[in-house]
Amino acid sequence: MLTMTLAELASAVGGTLRDADPNAVVTAPVRYDSRLIEPGGLFAAFPGVNVDGHEFAARAVADGAAVVLGSRPVGVPAVVVEDVRAALGRLAAALVIRATGLTVVGVTGSVGKTTTKDLLGPVLSRLGPTVAPPGNLNNEIGLPSTVSLITAETRFLVSEMGARNVGDVTYLAGLVQPRVGIVTAIGTPHLSGFGTLEITTKAKSELIEALPADGRAVLNADDHRVAGMAAKSAAPVTFYGASADVRAEDITVDALGRASFLLCTPAGSSAVAMRLIGEHYVSNALAAAAAALAFTDDVSLIADALSSAARASEGRMQVSEIEPGITVINDAYSSSPTSTAAALKTAAALAQGRRLLAVLGQMNELGADSPRHHTELGGTAADAGVRYLIGVGNADAGRIAAAASAGGVEVEHVPDAAAALALIHRRWAAGDVVLIKGSNSLGLQAVAKQLVAEGASDPAHAATQGNG
Repeated sequence: MLTMTLAELASAVGGTLRDADPNAVVTAPVRYDSRLIEPGGLFAAFPGVNVDGHEFAARAVADGAAVVLGSRPVGVPAVVVEDVRAALGRLAAALVIRATGLTVVGVTGSVGKTTTKDLLGPVLSRLGPTVAPPGNLNNEIGLPSTVSLITAETRFLVSEMGARNVGDVTYLAGLVQPRVGIVTAIGTPHLSGFGTLEITTKAKSELIEALPADGRAVLNADDHRVAGMAAKSAAPVTFYGASADVRAEDITVDALGRASFLLCTPAGSSAVAMRLIGEHYVSNALAAAAAALAFTDDVSLIADALSSAARASEGRMQVSEIEPGITVINDAYSSSPTSTAAALKTAAALAQGRRLLAVLGQMNELGADSPRHHTELGGTAADAGVRYLIGVGNADAGRIAAAASAGGVEVEHVPDAAAALALIHRRWAAGDVVLIKGSNSLGLQAVAKQLVAEGASDPAHAATQGNG
């Protein structure tokens, strides 16, 4: 973090110093989990229904925190504010202003934000020190904590921006002042909150509207709602997609599901061989390349960085080979009709005649059309060649299972992750490919991690099971 005295911090966030030396300094990032605090860091104490962060303030300071940002005095050095969340936003804005030479790239969209950020980070790192941390720290708490990672040397900050309401992206963009903005796609995630795709489009277009005239908008030409945002941009627009100026030609996919292609841009062309598993990540790579072109015309550098980029965030097409010859695909960070269909396509390609098992949880926040989307997904699973499917969660998960069953798939429907894990242990077999996908709230990531950690819970039993 950019060094600030406690007096400067209090002034920046509009707070009052309590039990603190105004000349003491904060030198390390914001953390809101006291177990992650670093020496010289700032601990943000949020009151909660079950856990109150203020109760961990003393421990955080004992572990090295320079100060606590809280809504009441805590008996250790603190900056007291009325609203900790709003204060974090003011801190982020102050840090960006202090960071001379910093350029911010914002990324938003219904799907693909995190992977695009994860691909763009390594590309920009070739040009200068870059902050683009793993995960999806994309809300009014996560974004300021990401900003707190910048230092005086940081040249680029890649800032993911999520939204559940119109105005959310406007707020986040106002904190970090992005010069380049990427919109990946408009889709059904969070549709229950937005109500319609038109409102979703309005919310995501706020990033483009926030860009300065000397910035750059990067838009997905394959999504007509995203492409239409060009009319709202004061900045020049770069389109990426199948027939756009930044596009992928000669796409091939190897036996492990990794895509290779020729990256074609107005500045030239260069070959890319991705390490990420899944052809659908080509679009994210194009988005990253199009954004990078705002800073360099070295297409070979961009292609090499994309080819070298490894998976950075957990739960996104994370493929593990375990004994006895079972492939586990953890794509359980989140779920939508588009991302689940893509995961099924990739899993089927990886199976190559092996038995494909799909553990599919409900897809949350799809609104009134949720039953239809889940029924269609069951059909998609059957068409992809899934042999055995476990639907996990509520009635919508049951709809996945029912539709898959109608397509000839053996299915079971269970209420939760624990029941799914028990079924997997009973039913998986040597040689299987197991795809695990569902909304994050179901906890299916933990199931995938446990399967990988334990190998097969009973290899001898698993090896005796048929592939039928």
